[in-house]
Amino acid sequence: MNLSVALRLGRVSNQPTVWTNVLAGIVLAGSAGASALSVFVLIAGMAFMYTAGMFLNDAFDADFDRRHRPDRPIPSGEVPTSNVFTAGFAFMVLGMLLVVGTSIPAGGGAAAAASCIALAAAIVLYDWWHKDNRFGPLVMGVCRMLVYITAAIAVTGTLSTRVVGAALVALCYLIGLTYVAKQETLGRVSNLWPLGFLAIPFVYGIPTALHDTASAVMLLALLIWVIYALLFLRAGVRAIGKAVGYLLIRPSLS
Repeated sequence: MNLSVALRLGRVSNQPTVWTNVLAGIVLAGSAGASALSVFVLIAGMAFMYTAGMFLNDAFDADFDRRHRPDRPIPSGEVPTSNVFTAGFAFMVLGMLLVVGTSIPAGGGAAAAASCIALAAAIVLYDWWHKDNRFGPLVMGVCRMLVYITAAIAVTGTLSTRVVGAALVALCYLIGLTYVAKQETLGRVSNLWPLGFLAIPFVYGIPTALHDTASAVMLLALLIWVIYALLFLRAGVRAIGKAVGYLLIRPSLS
């Protein structure tokens, strides 16, 4: 497997969203003073787990892609499905080891391991069964929620209500985002009510914004950004990918 194929399978352009989720979990946990090395290793571990999820997504979707996306690396013959499965699970194990190893000095080894296992299970479940699964967006949201939670546990050994609150907000946002992304695969823009999940960050942020100007400005910027992204849905299915791209590079939710 050459580097170009690996980068395409891993969707590396989305990696910064994983890094910021980890950093948000660390800050919300009250561990902004964590060592640079532990933060780097934790980010690397989560990055490997994300890459694993992307590889496994293509491996599980190989038959679907042969019919609908023949340009993807597996159906185009650039790499065998078995190699992608092997690399995906290897990245998953490596990522989990890095995260758990980082958590041991903070006393969160066992809890971080449990959270890592839950995250890995959610990733594999989503990759294995997200086509025609009405709960697919929920599972995807749980994956991102567990990134916040696992990062917080890894650096503190505990889980605070602030982290849980932010994780639930991320869950809601990702449910809305994943629903939008699924419309591109379905080939149509259907029910719009799940987009209401994208409003949860604003509801959550209002109390803080009312007492802090900087928070109010950031919340307003996020609102403008999300509305701008959703306007692309008016252009039909072909513009859904652009809407998803803008929603993915949203300002930090925390």
